[in-house]
Amino acid sequence: MTPLDHLGVPAPETPDWHVTAFLGPRPGDDGRPMLDAVRDLRARILFDHGRRPAFLRADGTHADDQDLDFGAWHFIARRSPGGPPLGYIRLSTPDTGAPFQSRDFLGDRCYEELLAAEGFGAADVFEHSRPVVEHRARKLGLGLHLNALAIGAAHHLGARAMIGTSGTKDGQDRFHERFGFRPVRGTRRYVPQYTEDVVIMLHRVADGAGRHHDLVTRLRDEFPVIAAAGAAPLLPVPPVRRTARVTPTGTASPDRETWRPVLHTAAELDALLASGNVREVHDTIDDQLTELVRSREPQCRDRVEIERRKREQLAGAAPWEYGTWAWYPWSGRLVHVLPREEFWLVRTDRNRGRIEWPDRRRLFGKRIGVIGLSAGNSAALTFALEGIGGAFRLAGSDGFGLSDLNRLRGGLHDLGVTKAVLSARQMSEVDPYLDIEIERAGLTPETIERFFAGGLDLLVEGCDTPWVKIAAREYARDLGIPVVMDGNDRGVLDVERFDREPDRPLLHGLLGDVKSVDVLDLTARARTELVLAMVDAGRTSPEPAASSGEPGRTLSSWPRPASGVALGGALCGEAARRILLGLPCESGRFHTDLGQQLHPSRNVYAEGPP
Repeated sequence: MTPLDHLGVPAPETPDWHVTAFLGPRPGDDGRPMLDAVRDLRARILFDHGRRPAFLRADGTHADDQDLDFGAWHFIARRSPGGPPLGYIRLSTPDTGAPFQSRDFLGDRCYEELLAAEGFGAADVFEHSRPVVEHRARKLGLGLHLNALAIGAAHHLGARAMIGTSGTKDGQDRFHERFGFRPVRGTRRYVPQYTEDVVIMLHRVADGAGRHHDLVTRLRDEFPVIAAAGAAPLLPVPPVRRTARVTPTGTASPDRETWRPVLHTAAELDALLASGNVREVHDTIDDQLTELVRSREPQCRDRVEIERRKREQLAGAAPWEYGTWAWYPWSGRLVHVLPREEFWLVRTDRNRGRIEWPDRRRLFGKRIGVIGLSAGNSAALTFALEGIGGAFRLAGSDGFGLSDLNRLRGGLHDLGVTKAVLSARQMSEVDPYLDIEIERAGLTPETIERFFAGGLDLLVEGCDTPWVKIAAREYARDLGIPVVMDGNDRGVLDVERFDREPDRPLLHGLLGDVKSVDVLDLTARARTELVLAMVDAGRTSPEPAASSGEPGRTLSSWPRPASGVALGGALCGEAARRILLGLPCESGRFHTDLGQQLHPSRNVYAEGPP
């Protein structure tokens, strides 16, 4: 049973793909042009608009030349036989002749000890590469199809086990676990080429292929037909343009898609600066080192002593070599920051006295989901500022328009991006080390399982769609995830501790036993009535109550001023911190009514100052 079954929603089907395969030539044999085309395709997708700069040559072409390509199986996927290539995966066999990536990663001795401990010899083990898929095909399940095909091919060719390196930033390791792979303890480490932590994953053929065993079995049986058909020629891929895209008026077109900064070491700076993609350089590392010394030892005031301790911190490195250089593709800014742990220590230093370092470290280890990025934007940005959470999943499909500037922090130059991209950018500009994923399509029956996959420690819900509100809570309750919600009006904060109360009724029972499948298709009137029941209309302030039937008539949407959204972000932050640190925070609905707070009766100096 999948998590979608209890909603009555069928799981999304994987579309049919046209996959061709060929066995790579040996060094010196014919077939090199096809191999070169595959390498360029793979490197271009891995480059990912600058996320992994190591895959771009100085001349603007892409490079990922590996000896392991010779003699390996290469699979290329398209939507139709004559269509452009959209994805790729490689399968290396014991006959490939070059060391596997996992052997290079571990070293010969550790690799052989691992196989021996698992009861395998080198001839038993195949290796598949990470699937690389164009952005437009990722939501269609192509990565799943390619991964299943590589595993199925290995099963057909006689593998007893499979091994491979897996990235962790986008949950690729959790993706492989769904195919029966398991991470090998003690193998996770950062790999600069991929700009993320990488871990070794191992799969025993005898144990099956996990949740996708049936798909792997089907593709195992189809592999001989695919292999016999041979490769189709790859269309040449034009080289990437290093200059900004130009509109008919001759002005640069803004980047509305990227949201992840690209983290560089000092050794990679020359190539980046030579690329012409850096517009501004911000290097305040000396001041940051001073703050680091002061945060560790607040009593240290002597300038000579501070400088001595800064030199000690650098340990012989030049200041420009120390720490991380974060490049923000959407603005062209290159920013120099302290290494991750030191950066977090200094950035949250002013929390000291309220949140001490052990608790700050605990908070940075939490993964938080945010749904609905109008009200949710304020919460997500508050979390990033305060250091509540180190990994985030943001879901929202709405675009950022002019009318959103009444409550969302952004500039006119941000108009046209989605709220999910805007929020992720704002958070990353506060902290480039945050691990942020976005669900551009928002939460739908097709994306909800993916959003919750891998687990969340907390869910923030701030959307207006009844189906999303209910379905998200159904998932959260099933998975034991606490939920907080900003209701905006009268400072409403909802807290549902599903982590402690697995049988708690959704939304405090205000809707009775309604299920998400019951509210997929509602009339405008029914939707309004349901929303009013959710917010407990009898407790709303007069203005929203009077305008409840006006959205779509005299109002373009629900009224939501910036002051209420900002308050909601603060309330969600306080509740989230308490929940994640195990402090008192019970389920319920709480009002922080600014109108009541500013009533004359609450003025403690009504009769004059003391």
